[in-house]
Amino acid sequence: MARDMSNTRELLEAMDMRTREVFRRVVESYLDTGAPVGSRTLSKQLPLKASPATIRNVMQDLEEMGLLESPHVSAGRLPTERGLRLFVDALLEVGEIAPEDREAIDASVGYNGEDISVLLDRASEALSAVTHGASLVLAPKVEAPIREVQLVPLSGDDALLVIVTEDGQVENRLFHMPQGQSPHALEQAANFVNSIARGRTMGELRRVIEQEMTRHRRELDSIARQLVETGLAVWQRDEGQGERLIVRGQANLLDDAEMLANLDRVRELFEDLEKKRDIVEFLELAEEGEGVRIFIGSENKLFSLSASSLVVSPYMNADRKIVGAVGVIGPRRLNYGRILPIIDYTAQLVGRIISGRS
Repeated sequence: MARDMSNTRELLEAMDMRTREVFRRVVESYLDTGAPVGSRTLSKQLPLKASPATIRNVMQDLEEMGLLESPHVSAGRLPTERGLRLFVDALLEVGEIAPEDREAIDASVGYNGEDISVLLDRASEALSAVTHGASLVLAPKVEAPIREVQLVPLSGDDALLVIVTEDGQVENRLFHMPQGQSPHALEQAANFVNSIARGRTMGELRRVIEQEMTRHRRELDSIARQLVETGLAVWQRDEGQGERLIVRGQANLLDDAEMLANLDRVRELFEDLEKKRDIVEFLELAEEGEGVRIFIGSENKLFSLSASSLVVSPYMNADRKIVGAVGVIGPRRLNYGRILPIIDYTAQLVGRIISGRS
């Protein structure tokens, strides 16, 4: 998601030193306690001398700018989603990963020649334990060249797509044939796919098929068209093979008062995680840049839980190609300054291990 940094600069330029310090203190207090902060409390904390009445006026100005809000008439202020975004983009201080966090991740995320999925499981568990949040890890795509494609007619208009790869894996996918098609048409469709599939990975085959469809859409048999549009063109590997989403630490979210107050939304979140098949979208969140990215509230398009934040970073293989991502999801008041270097370090560690393995 591209962000308007000029708007960030305009907001900062509109604040004098006192206003900026009040804003910073409100956000930091919220991230620390989750509670609104009042003008009297701030008047005792600010290095600049200001009365509670003066601070109330400043907080009112910040509220009119859309950066703060008041949950109740007599309560203190909390940062809005826009306010959190401004703080993260412009005022957040991020240091190095803490030595104890680094040691905990190093101790958990080692590689002794096991299957790569074991490494990623451990990375997910380590992130959840260290951050006390729900961790997410997108496993890398594993694509072997295709040896053969078979189409098997079933009862009614259903058919089975069978893909055999060069390394001996066999994967199946059901699809629905256009009404009234004959077994002969199914055989022709299989011949068409086999004529361009052998030796190509699924990703390569998808691109070739899309090109073929563009050039010969009218000529393609309806079964072949149905096959490539609903089968190969949106291919996803089964759980445990290739792309998959690993989630750990769901219970950690329920320890947070803010998330507990939105328990129905928490349930929606994990229903989304369990049901979502198009998990590539998770990786797309990180592909716009190499560094750690933060998605606050409604910016987080992957989940329906609007009160959450997602901190995510891609990891790369030896060719510097993004192959997966690691992240943590939690309440909006995450300790971003601590969690960002943890996510960054874990992503780099996983990338180095995968690169060394390959």
